[in-house]
Amino acid sequence: MAAVTRLSLTDFRNHRDALIDAQDGFVLLSGPNGAGKTNILEAVSLLTPGRGLRQVPISEMARSGGSGTFAVAARLDDQTDIGTGTGTASPDRRQVRINGAAAAVNSLGERLAVLWLTPAMDRLFTDSAGGRRRFLDRLTLALEPGHAHHAARYEAAMRARNKLLDDELDADPDWLSALEAQMDEHGSAVGEARARTVAALTESITMLPDDNYPRGALALEGWANSDLGSVLRANRSRDAAAGRATEGPHRHDLIVTHIAKDQPAARGSTGEQKALLLGLVLAHSELVAVRRGAPPILLLDEVAAHLDPDRRAALFDRLASYGQVWMTATEAALFDGITRATRFHVEAGTISAV
Repeated sequence: MAAVTRLSLTDFRNHRDALIDAQDGFVLLSGPNGAGKTNILEAVSLLTPGRGLRQVPISEMARSGGSGTFAVAARLDDQTDIGTGTGTASPDRRQVRINGAAAAVNSLGERLAVLWLTPAMDRLFTDSAGGRRRFLDRLTLALEPGHAHHAARYEAAMRARNKLLDDELDADPDWLSALEAQMDEHGSAVGEARARTVAALTESITMLPDDNYPRGALALEGWANSDLGSVLRANRSRDAAAGRATEGPHRHDLIVTHIAKDQPAARGSTGEQKALLLGLVLAHSELVAVRRGAPPILLLDEVAAHLDPDRRAALFDRLASYGQVWMTATEAALFDGITRATRFHVEAGTISAV
């Protein structure tokens, strides 16, 4: 586990050529809307497996009017160099290098753990189950880097099975059985890892200090970790008619309950939901610190502006003892109260130290 000490962006989003020298603690980015602050957080999020905090196709990340490709590179505080980006031959395919050598995308999870909160996540508890699964998978990946491998293999096998079932008359039963065996193996690993994360996070939440962030009770619903292979075989006709696998860990949902109010998080106000979400992320960060020896990097996009002064002060106090925390705000004054920090002003794709 490590922190980013140098981040460079080339033709990434609205940044033609940018360089940030950072330290442990807070990395504060202020500037007007549309300046490129969130783009910097997105770049950091790409230093782990997945499609980053915006969840968009890789081809959309290259700078308009640029080379058509992009690069994000970082030096970590353990002197490891990691980077990701695209090449002209395959602008839709993400490439990764670690210390100059080509590497698998999933290997990034062994180097860094990164968590983020963005304004788009404010309604996480009322949005789709898919969004909550992706959130849970990010929490799980920070604790178990191998989770990305199992999740990717399960999704690939499921897509292949769906395609095969689409032409059921010509479906090769041996091929179906092989794909179902892969879904069983990797799907079981995915489900068990998610269950372990929920259990560990539930315990971590009980240790939270009594401050302005409410506690949430967690439950994993939508699929019981039973014999998936047998279920898939029995469901072939039904799945063919539905055009998808109707059971499995891809049906999981993370259910969160506001403990003090004994009500689903989805029924809370926007402010309460944001506070619950922040509480979960803070509890998880402490859990990661214990499990992996250091807290994850936190990316908090426009969080301070949506908190009342008491909760903002409580957040800064909690984060002061964490590792590296990247935060954005339209006004530098929203960071008042933070002392140990590297500060930058961002405007029109230009980054300057403050």
